[in-house]
Amino acid sequence: QVQLVESGGGSVQAGGSLRLSCAVSGNTNRVNYMGWLRQAPGKEREVVAAIYVGSGMTHYADSVKGRFTISRENADKTVYLQMTSLKPDDSAMYYCASGRPRVWGDHLRTPGYAYWGQGTQVTVSS
Repeated sequence: QVQLVESGGGSVQAGGSLRLSCAVSGNTNRVNYMGWLRQAPGKEREVVAAIYVGSGMTHYADSVKGRFTISRENADKTVYLQMTSLKPDDSAMYYCASGRPRVWGDHLRTPGYAYWGQGTQVTVSS
């Protein structure tokens, strides 16, 4: 199993920045990618960013391209999400998640993730 603990959420004004962190522990040997997902009230959970832990290849939802950056530190098993130019529409609960073991290419779909953190709230005011 994989355990994930997010931190770094909070409240910020539009145009501001936040950096989310995700501490990863447990058996990650067969996990190929990690992601950040979010869910706003009344909306479905969506993948906003994903990273392949070996190559560092990243993928982003169109809504956050150019504003969000996902990164990882393999040595200490931490995944980050740097968020800039935040908008009120970015307000949501943000979750760190690990990909299904041995799976490739499913990083943009919510079912492609097997383990989740408890979430950290991001609120952007106008």
